[in-house]
Amino acid sequence: MPARGGDESRNELSGAAHEVVQAGLVSGGIHFHGPRRPEDGVPRQLPADAPGFVNRRAELDQLDLLLPDGEAGRTTAPCVVVGTAGVGKTSLAVHWAHRMAPRFPDGQLYVNLHGYDPGPLVTPDQALERFLRALNVPGPQIPADLESRAALFRSLLAGRRMLVVLDNAATVGQVRPLLPGSGECLTLITSRSRLSGLVARDGARRVTLGVLPEQEAVRLLRSLAAGHRGPDDDAELDELARLCARLPLALRIAAERAISRPTAPLHDLIEELRDESALWDALTAGDDDDADAVRSVFAWSYRALSKDASRLFRLLGLHPGREFGSAAAAALADVPVSRARRLLDDLAGAHLLEQPRPDRYEFHDLLRAYATDQARTEESAETARAALDRAVRWYAGCADRAVRVLAPGHRRPPAEEAGVAIPEFTSPEDASQWFERERVNLVAAVRAAEAAGLHEAAWRLPALLRGIYAGRNQFDDWFATSTIGLGAARASGDRHAEADMLESLGKAHTQSARRAEGIRFQLAALDLRRELGDRAGELASTNAVGMAHLRGHELEQALRMFERTRRLATGAEDEYWIAVSTNGIANVHLGLEGFEEAAGLLRDAVRRYTRLGSPGGRGDALRGLSHAHRGLGRPDDALGFVEEALAIAHEHGNRAWQAYWSLELGRVEADLGLPSEALVTLQRAAALQRRLGDHAREAEVIDATGTVYSALDRAEEAVGFHRLAANSFRELDDRWQWAVALDHLATALDRCGSDEAGDRRAEAADLLAEFSDPVAQRIRARLLEP
Repeated sequence: MPARGGDESRNELSGAAHEVVQAGLVSGGIHFHGPRRPEDGVPRQLPADAPGFVNRRAELDQLDLLLPDGEAGRTTAPCVVVGTAGVGKTSLAVHWAHRMAPRFPDGQLYVNLHGYDPGPLVTPDQALERFLRALNVPGPQIPADLESRAALFRSLLAGRRMLVVLDNAATVGQVRPLLPGSGECLTLITSRSRLSGLVARDGARRVTLGVLPEQEAVRLLRSLAAGHRGPDDDAELDELARLCARLPLALRIAAERAISRPTAPLHDLIEELRDESALWDALTAGDDDDADAVRSVFAWSYRALSKDASRLFRLLGLHPGREFGSAAAAALADVPVSRARRLLDDLAGAHLLEQPRPDRYEFHDLLRAYATDQARTEESAETARAALDRAVRWYAGCADRAVRVLAPGHRRPPAEEAGVAIPEFTSPEDASQWFERERVNLVAAVRAAEAAGLHEAAWRLPALLRGIYAGRNQFDDWFATSTIGLGAARASGDRHAEADMLESLGKAHTQSARRAEGIRFQLAALDLRRELGDRAGELASTNAVGMAHLRGHELEQALRMFERTRRLATGAEDEYWIAVSTNGIANVHLGLEGFEEAAGLLRDAVRRYTRLGSPGGRGDALRGLSHAHRGLGRPDDALGFVEEALAIAHEHGNRAWQAYWSLELGRVEADLGLPSEALVTLQRAAALQRRLGDHAREAEVIDATGTVYSALDRAEEAVGFHRLAANSFRELDDRWQWAVALDHLATALDRCGSDEAGDRRAEAADLLAEFSDPVAQRIRARLLEP
């Protein structure tokens, strides 16, 4: 089975890019592989073509020359469309991209980099994450660092014919990591900057877009007004075009204003715009005539709005994100959603807002800047802050509803009244779709709350989002929001919130394979909760520290924390935490191969979880019972336990449970002498873990697969799986599992007659020297035998 993108593409990936799972052909046609190309879902991300697009024939011809003889793969040089604000760069690029889409059968990628928005621009990291998701890379598998993301992006595009449109770029540094390395792909960039570095270093071609010639500007006005007004005088159309500086954005707004007053003589509208222009001339230095003309048209259109529409327009300039729906707009303006929808339709009809999708709106960057200026001018600091507070509270209310569905066990802070109707999510799919749609806005809302000094909102929203991030391993957002939340909690003096944020950061670090940092944050949360007398919080933190130690096979430390949790829970008569800590202690005994003692504890945990109605806890205890009975040489009993656990996972549709417990099922099937069934089960478990992004447990599945191949006397294939697992554990610095995989690898290499076996055995022994438990020392002694 050839590696994705070939060997050269694979070699380009760094450690964080997570090497493609590749170990040769597997029986029954089963393959373990990395992110697949979207065979069925080709990404087609281009925005809608500009309505009434006319003119620009010369520039379109220049762009056509990028594809000589109609071949998409003859150039790797990007093209930069440059020009002043509002000149129509995006319209030209999108229109041409739609015309050329058939030349790029593998799809089109698009991102608005917002290089000139009043808010923060889209970073290369963020843009690459969006592209990788569009290319079917599950979120948890997206590398953390920019270099690895860029390498994975180039690898996935190798050999494809794709068109990449990078809109509104500000700098060369924002663009360069997003360039494909393939000659089959073409990158089209728009910018107000000339991006000379791309031309000099990357061989980019430049198409300069000027204002429309007079005749083309008039033609655009006529085409937009056709069917809405009677014939207008050519000379007056010439004058209107001149007042709009012949910029397409201003021309479209002016045409819409004329359409909205179909019986008004064009001369009257021109006089109004002249008066507005004169006002701008008096208020500005006149250094940028084009910019003054555009602002004149904006003001002319803005002043014609109703009182409510103009208020919503300027308040939307305060919205923390770049795109929003009608409910968020309603929260910002404190109006009913039905009223907000009507006002948004008015603004979109006046071309003051764009509507890229149903119930989703966004500004042109110039209009967003204008709206923000109007908010600063016409709203007091108090009303502006109140509007932002309403918006953030609305996002927090929605997040609270989503968490109830996606992570019902998550301990949430008390909900607040949001002031505007919050959507009900009837299924995990509904909640997930909302979260993905609003994900960027949620992070932006946390940042905006921090900047405005809304401390409570700045920690409450991250405290809610932790419940979603923990199930998706979206570490960039998780770290960003929880770090802000920790600062906000400390600034507000809310020590309970501070403990929640410390716990969140601890969990994020632990799940991202930074256990030492995770333990440090969890211990800080634990100390604070003890000081506060927060018994429930102390139980959660103590157990979390134990779980972090358990995942690293630090069994003595894990046992100490779980036993402390059990003592506290017993004293508090807290049945839930008694069950949890009992299960944790049992898992320590499983690690120590104390299978009889573990089985007794797990039977107790199953009974407690059953009484509590905790399906996840009961299922995990059943999984542990299966492990214990495997260790006792009773695989038939083990099969019954793990099948009961998996029935719970399927009943509740929980992929995390299904993925982890399927690993146990695969091991049971192998012990029962059913290797084909074991391989099918392990393949399913690996696929689930990959989608969930738990690389450590995915590597455990890969290592277990190697042991099945060894049992089938297919040592060469076993070597491939064990080597891949060992490399994954090395990247994760999971030293216990790394040593175990190296031990298995050495055994398989021995069977292949390879001299490398001794080196791998010595490497495993060195790693095991760090562990003092009897199991580790027994394995080490065996490895060191002559």
